[in-house]
Amino acid sequence: MTMKIAIIGSGFSGISAAAYTASAGHEVHVFEKNSTMGGRARQFKTSNGYVFDMGPSWYWMPDIFEEFFKDFDTAPDHFYKLVSLDPQFEMVFRDGITAIPEKYDDMRRLFENLEDGAARKLDRFMEEARIKYEIGMREFINKPCLSWTEFLSLKIARNTLKLDLLTNFRNHVRRYFKNPKLITLMEFPVLFLGATPKDIPAMYSLMNYGGYKLGTWYPMGGFYRVCEAMITVAGQQGAHFHVNADVEKIHVVDDRAHAITVNGKTLLFDAVIAGSDYHHTETLLDESYRNYSEDYWQKRIFAPSCLIYYLGFRTRIPNLKHHTLFFENDFDVHADEIYRDKKWPSKPLFYACCPSQTDDEVAPEGHENLFLLMPLASGIEDHEELRATYFTEMISRLEKHTGTSNLAEYIDYKKSYCIKDFIRDYNAYQGNAYGLANTLNQTAVLKPSIKNRKVKNLYYTGQLTVPGPGVPPSIISGKIVAKEINQLKNILV
Repeated sequence: MTMKIAIIGSGFSGISAAAYTASAGHEVHVFEKNSTMGGRARQFKTSNGYVFDMGPSWYWMPDIFEEFFKDFDTAPDHFYKLVSLDPQFEMVFRDGITAIPEKYDDMRRLFENLEDGAARKLDRFMEEARIKYEIGMREFINKPCLSWTEFLSLKIARNTLKLDLLTNFRNHVRRYFKNPKLITLMEFPVLFLGATPKDIPAMYSLMNYGGYKLGTWYPMGGFYRVCEAMITVAGQQGAHFHVNADVEKIHVVDDRAHAITVNGKTLLFDAVIAGSDYHHTETLLDESYRNYSEDYWQKRIFAPSCLIYYLGFRTRIPNLKHHTLFFENDFDVHADEIYRDKKWPSKPLFYACCPSQTDDEVAPEGHENLFLLMPLASGIEDHEELRATYFTEMISRLEKHTGTSNLAEYIDYKKSYCIKDFIRDYNAYQGNAYGLANTLNQTAVLKPSIKNRKVKNLYYTGQLTVPGPGVPPSIISGKIVAKEINQLKNILV
């Protein structure tokens, strides 16, 4: 049975779901409220020649991207050129700079120089992480997580202990390393999962393997090239994309979603996939059809929001790499102010991404493209005066790191983006940037369900459901939901 399917939102999960459902022969329509596709991964261009990716900037787990394109008999290099970054990134500490090299042998030497015996320990850590990556990405992460019975297989049971689900990531790292810099380097990747290392299962050392061991890459032209490529693939399968299309209501009749209202017009569909913010999607339903109450959402642990500054400089900035992490201050203090105290940070950490160090396409000749990102608690006060205070601090630390002065005088493009903007553009619950934190109590079946329990043909995808936050998990999330929707034909006939 061919169905007419509506997909709300054109982030990575929505595009992925569109490609897989359209390839199954369904008529698929993707509705994006903004003027450009991509959700949080949108891109914008300025009148004076800068090209800014608005969201993701770390291309990790390249095999997940490759598998998506392979499913449609193509490959990433048919659409964009990947460059391996060397160093993968730099981390700025109070007493110096540590760079993570591209090649693993060089990484081993770095670790050994910082701590005797650390090269061998890194080998053991990465071998464990490899096993977790292979088990997790092949056996666990592709499950719809509608029931714990999905995990009752001999293979999964045999490998469960290897995943370290009951050990926290902080203790796991400290089993191997004592040097504070090495501990910070190994804990950093779980920041993408939206919680502190002490609240993340040790299973997620698979992130270290998917990043450090498989490499940090950059798609020339910007991360939006990946969006464009996936949209092209979905279009080749027959999916239709609509921008400036705000979905205002999901209509339910006889426990089935039979229509959506878009920009005031009601359109009939056989099934709906919501790649929009989960909490917001539920507000499009009458209250009796929602999976979760407002109280439920208030008790969830959300990943951070962030303050971002998109900056163009009419000069090149020396001594700056593509990715730079400013960790001169105490990580735990900043983390507590995100998750426990819920306030603007007193001694923030932040991240600088300068793609023009790698890519001439993203800035005019002789200019620099840079964005600064500072994680902060979701749901807190946000106004321009606060933003400006932290901008001054970040620029000051950037100047110190690069040996420059008066950088602000060279800015010829500046745009801030924070909590209010995430709410306005993405209907993000409390202005979160990265979805739900991947804590043990918010993993697998304990995440918000991909299936509406009261509406037979309404499904959810994206960073607030399985598998979790991040670009590769979002791509997988779209595939999981598409598989479930493609089986609906047996129910709806």
